[in-house]
Amino acid sequence: MTLASAAARPSGRLLRIVDMAGDAVLALALLGELGVVVTNVVARGLGSSGFLWTEEVAQFALSVITFVGGAVAFRRGHHSPVHAALNLLPEAPRRAALALADLLVLAGAVVTGIASIPVIGTSWGERTPILSLPAALMVLPLSLCMVLLALYAIDRLWRRHRGMALAVGVPLALLLAGATLTRAAWLPFLAGDSGMYSSLALLLLSIFAGLPVGFALMLATVAYLWAANAAPLMALPENMVNGTSNFVLLAVPFFIFAGLIMERGGISVRLVRFVQALVGHFRGGLLQVMVGSMYLVSGLSGSKAADVAAVGSVMRDMLRHEGISDQEGAAVLAASAAMGETVPPSIAMLVLGSITSLSIAALFIGGLVPAAAIALCLMALIYWRARGADKGRARWVGWPALLWAGLGAVLPLGMPVMLFAGILLGIATPTEVSAFAVLYGLALAMAAYREMSWRGFLRATIDTAMLTGMILFILAAAAGFSWGLTVAYLPQRLVALLHHVHNSEWIFLVGSVALLIVVGSLLEGLPALNVLAPLLLPIAGQIGVSELHYGIVLVVAMGVGAFLPPAGVGFYVCCAVMRTPIEGASRAMLPYLAVLLAGVLLVTFVPWLTLFLPRAFGFSG
Repeated sequence: MTLASAAARPSGRLLRIVDMAGDAVLALALLGELGVVVTNVVARGLGSSGFLWTEEVAQFALSVITFVGGAVAFRRGHHSPVHAALNLLPEAPRRAALALADLLVLAGAVVTGIASIPVIGTSWGERTPILSLPAALMVLPLSLCMVLLALYAIDRLWRRHRGMALAVGVPLALLLAGATLTRAAWLPFLAGDSGMYSSLALLLLSIFAGLPVGFALMLATVAYLWAANAAPLMALPENMVNGTSNFVLLAVPFFIFAGLIMERGGISVRLVRFVQALVGHFRGGLLQVMVGSMYLVSGLSGSKAADVAAVGSVMRDMLRHEGISDQEGAAVLAASAAMGETVPPSIAMLVLGSITSLSIAALFIGGLVPAAAIALCLMALIYWRARGADKGRARWVGWPALLWAGLGAVLPLGMPVMLFAGILLGIATPTEVSAFAVLYGLALAMAAYREMSWRGFLRATIDTAMLTGMILFILAAAAGFSWGLTVAYLPQRLVALLHHVHNSEWIFLVGSVALLIVVGSLLEGLPALNVLAPLLLPIAGQIGVSELHYGIVLVVAMGVGAFLPPAGVGFYVCCAVMRTPIEGASRAMLPYLAVLLAGVLLVTFVPWLTLFLPRAFGFSG
């Protein structure tokens, strides 16, 4: 059945109405959040103390974006599964795995939605401190999200896997029914460690079977709470809502918004032209340009998907024209994106600052030199590999052309100046600074360059809310899973493991890097940081490692994992942007991966690279 015929059915028309309503809600929530943040800053600038109610309104808007946006992202296929294992399966088992994934999304949505009802009931009598609104309003978007997810999962099962869904769903239902009826018999065997190990095994198995990571985290948490009888199921929705309640996370949608405006408003291309005029005549020219551009663009958007799309879409045809393969371009793009994880403003750093006591300003300034060091390593490899070849190497453009390209990049480069000045000087919070970065980007894209229309602005608004929802939904699920690990006493187990290696700083650092790379590859990066950083950071402080330095090391290692072939989702994005198969790009990635790993070890064992600038600006390291 085609999409057109599906839309002709009453259920198809209903879903179209739901889709339109979802887009409208997301646009209103994002623009509303932007409006209240800007209003508060303006009021404070005019001499007022600001409006205390704006934080509550912004938090509710973020809850709507997180959960409604997460559901809309699922509808549009943005919750990507890990393809590495699926691609190895024959056609029939692969279709069965995909049908099973949608069935598990449906089951998880139903269970979590039902579990959220008592949370709403218990919190309805509580009131917010400023507006005296029911605290349950923060939970309602999660319940709505689960309804939407169930509706979308049923529609996907009907349209894509109708026969296979029945073949897989009946045995799955019988298995769950049997487990429920015999629960009293097997429950003692899964108490304690067995329940935790079974939950971790289920997490990995479901990810490799094609379940997107956010839903795999939800499934593993539900399984642990139910199978190990560790806590009531309502603990999952409670912790999912709490996981996105930090005020710092309000900056995430604004950074993503700024990235999409850069990509679609003619800002990124001006930066790429400037970098091309600056380093395009070096050996390996266009690949050098890609590394330099990723460093600059990462410093403006904070969104890896936006960074990759902004640079890759501009460079793709230029690389082909100079005879450089798409595989090589995808490999360099992925390596450069992994390098750029510590270039501020970084969503990974915002997340790290929101779940630990680390200063976001110190993280932002501490990430500049490590990223530059890894970028220089990549550029050295490109230079060495291009010896004896002139592919991609342009002639020196001359000082007048370089000056002209530099002038074209002045206005776009005003965005990082605004961000750094605002955060480092304490003028405003990262959320407030990023909100004005969005307004600045809109002024450039719509007024100065006139490359974004009102229709394009509306589309960017909806896409921003959807992408933010995808990211924050995964973080919310990771928060629930992390809470489950805490209930299982995993932090204490890590401390005990550390004692077994005699408090070796070297072993701890190497083990941390390896763990973040592997888990970051499986969990799309940010969830790995969200789960592991609160557990590992205190241990680092106990053995004498600077927590600021260690935090940067975790972000760098997570970045490498997110773009690690063949499982890293970021690597799939790079291949999609460069329009090249995964297999060839994976082979081309090998030398760049070796340099990335060497760069991570360099940053890990030379703390000066991380701590030099923060200490110069008065931050303790």
